[in-house]
Amino acid sequence: MKLRVGYEIVYDFPQPTPMIMVLGTHFTRASDVIVPDHLTISPAVSVTPYRDGFGNWCSRILAPAGRVRLAADGIVRDSGLPDTVIASAGQHAVEDLPTDTLVYLLGSRYCETDRLTEHAWRLFQHTEPGWPRVQAICDFVHNHIAFGYEHARATMTAAEVFHEGKGVCRDYAHLAVAFCRCMNIPARYCTGYLGDMGTEPPYGPGDFAGWFEAYIGGRWQLFDPRNNVPRVGRVLIAQGRDASDVPITLTFGPNTLVSFKVWTDEVA
Repeated sequence: MKLRVGYEIVYDFPQPTPMIMVLGTHFTRASDVIVPDHLTISPAVSVTPYRDGFGNWCSRILAPAGRVRLAADGIVRDSGLPDTVIASAGQHAVEDLPTDTLVYLLGSRYCETDRLTEHAWRLFQHTEPGWPRVQAICDFVHNHIAFGYEHARATMTAAEVFHEGKGVCRDYAHLAVAFCRCMNIPARYCTGYLGDMGTEPPYGPGDFAGWFEAYIGGRWQLFDPRNNVPRVGRVLIAQGRDASDVPITLTFGPNTLVSFKVWTDEVA
């Protein structure tokens, strides 16, 4: 199948403002790109691309004062198959983990392992290590949190989500990531496109999605506690310790978000 992916984000800046963007299909999907979802900016400005410490492609600009439009529209080839489930994937002893996974055992800005370790062990110590344990974490998070865009809060952390029981997809991912790390399972946050293919209407407004990956069975495995079922048409944009590492946009000054549109649609 082919997926049309893209966005249009419009800001209003009272003054020239530095800006970082983490947008565009992840390099691991490069071979699937049919029409590149290149970032376009109006009015035109100089763009400096770079790779961050997690390997994500980022862009930096100095946004001019006034209205600035960020947009992209691309086509990506996809298998059309649902997310892979490998229920036999086992958990690794910490001493056997690859060195580059260890950073994903540590607490981070939105995933306070020190505040959640006692809760995690109380809830999950009797689950089977590996995939069953991560799935048990996803089941708990899925049932514990009430989804609603009205609950979105930029400062919401995993511990706050746990105690308040409400949030959006990134909050589901943060809480599951924190619980996995508390149980000695490396986990990293992911952001990307996820359409409504294979789901029943009514469909919500287009948005970027948040999920996570856990390192079990010798590789990174995908989990989505918000939906908690294998989904079709997922396109990765970026990975990091939590959402603070992979903000869609990061502005270094005051601004007003004028409009925000995201699409992920199957191309006939």
